[in-house]
Amino acid sequence: MRHILFVAILLAAVSVPMWGHADGTIGVVRNSEGSATVTRAGNVLPATTGTRLHVGDTLGTGTDGSVGVILRDNSSLSLGPSSSLVLRDFLFSPSEGKFSLLVRLSKGTMAYLSGLIGKLAPEKARFETPTATIGIRGTHFAVKAGETVPR
Repeated sequence: MRHILFVAILLAAVSVPMWGHADGTIGVVRNSEGSATVTRAGNVLPATTGTRLHVGDTLGTGTDGSVGVILRDNSSLSLGPSSSLVLRDFLFSPSEGKFSLLVRLSKGTMAYLSGLIGKLAPEKARFETPTATIGIRGTHFAVKAGETVPR
């Protein structure tokens, strides 16, 4: 088991892009189309390829927008049109055995493909919506949030 964990950590070190996480970078925008933004500390920035992401950033898309991001553990998140998501927490320190991923989708659609946090510590990855909390037990899922359901 230790050998498998060592190999997984080694692969993570080799495959994860070398972002300077000393500056708080937890991921980057991989691609975007249409209207897509990153809101950080009240400043709205365009979500363009290569935009660095930090804990607390809000990703938003307009009616014609979509955005894909990759996090430091190689997780990927994709947002569809009219979506809003906050990167509430992220900790990826395999050498210390510390992992955490907390994302809040307040509206719209999101798809997730797990990276190393989802593989090494799936109980540490959580996704919140206005009506539910999702814990991962697999490698990917899609969710839609913020729509009212007729009664």
